[in-house]
Amino acid sequence: MADWQLRRAEVDDATALAGCIEAAYSAYSSRIPDLPAVTEGIADDIANHRVWVAERGRKIVGGIILIPKDDYLLLANVAVHPASSGLGLGRALMERAEAECLELGKSELRLSTHVRMPENVRLYAHLGWEETSWVGNKVLMKKVLSPTRLG
Repeated sequence: MADWQLRRAEVDDATALAGCIEAAYSAYSSRIPDLPAVTEGIADDIANHRVWVAERGRKIVGGIILIPKDDYLLLANVAVHPASSGLGLGRALMERAEAECLELGKSELRLSTHVRMPENVRLYAHLGWEETSWVGNKVLMKKVLSPTRLG
């Protein structure tokens, strides 16, 4: 049994979630000089969007920010603290995104990642995402879901 749980984020989680996201992106900061601010507006995201956190031992060790759009669900950010990698948190967060998408009556998830994060592009492709285009330093991807099956 997993020693972590997923739950909806609360506004009081903003600081801890921001710290988790910062830790997750810290490996990229040296090789990506134009990495955008990844924790800006976390409290607003929690208050206004669908945000989930992974909690382990009363500590936030992962999170996902989902923003409903007219025709799709935008995966704005997903992060797992490096100290908690390998526990299945990333996969669980991505499965939560798919479930949220279907619960909203949508069949498509979209995201963008940085071109200098090829390991993320490979991971998303492994999970069934496809590249749709490149815009500047962003790789845009989507995943079309079937309402009868997740994954």
